[in-house]
Amino acid sequence: MLKDTYTFAVKGSTVNRPANVSRATHINRATLGLLFSALMLSGVKVSAQAQDSPTQKAQIQKAQTVSSPDQQAAAQVLDLLNQYSSDADWDKYFALYRKDGIFIGTDASERWGMAEFEHYSRPTKGWRYDLTERHLIQHGEVILFDELLNSPAYGVSRGTGTLIKTDGNWKIAQYHLSFPIPNEIAKQVTAEINATNKQ
Repeated sequence: MLKDTYTFAVKGSTVNRPANVSRATHINRATLGLLFSALMLSGVKVSAQAQDSPTQKAQIQKAQTVSSPDQQAAAQVLDLLNQYSSDADWDKYFALYRKDGIFIGTDASERWGMAEFEHYSRPTKGWRYDLTERHLIQHGEVILFDELLNSPAYGVSRGTGTLIKTDGNWKIAQYHLSFPIPNEIAKQVTAEINATNKQ
């Protein structure tokens, strides 16, 4: 009987799946190889590793601890945030924030409480940011996050912020949206920003 654990790493997230499969239903390694080759050819980044030793099992447990239920719940909040902003579903969107939450936009003047941010957002048709990569760090009832996003309007974007467990649910306390500037053009871009600010 095979008792392996396979780690599937897809760009943006890592999911651990235990595979306690009987002889009658197990997928042999050759079949898995063909499956992974097909996925890789289709552009999906996938890696598989059989875990048999106590050390390897400990590594899997550590990976599962990193992706705790709290972190999974927080990640779902951030996924919904992107979905609701794309749909311009503002009631559901703002329900994901704490009442004392702060949104920091891309302009230096944009540091908004929820009332100001709602006033800005509700007349709009929303905005779309697709997740590329996300990192979560938990400190008790607080989760810090940073994520790379892709916007049809602006290209590569970055969201950073904080979620706080509030009445048993993860709520966004602060969200900061920014545009990462490649080092090669940083001086050129900041010179343009400085020139604009002087006008």
